[in-house]
Amino acid sequence: MKTFVMLLLAASAISILGSTGVAFAAEDGASSGDSMKILGAGLAFGLAALGAGLGLGQVGAAGLAVISENPALQSKVFIFVGMVESIAIYGIVMMFIILGQ
Repeated sequence: MKTFVMLLLAASAISILGSTGVAFAAEDGASSGDSMKILGAGLAFGLAALGAGLGLGQVGAAGLAVISENPALQSKVFIFVGMVESIAIYGIVMMFIILGQ
């Protein structure tokens, strides 16, 4: 897990440092604020989807273990899975809010 975090930090640092040259290649109609909106919207959705995916893996594995021992708890497991998936939906909503401003 520690190597994954280090790779994620390295990838984000490289992408931030690599995008500084692109910022000066903007056309006359595009402003710096528009590119920051797109970057913020992408980060909002991407990080929400990443968190939802990691959480869904943990909840799904634990939910399958619970269902295999007691099938009567299947509906409660689906509620928890839905709660984790709502994080990705919140990310989509925030993306549209950021792009709409």
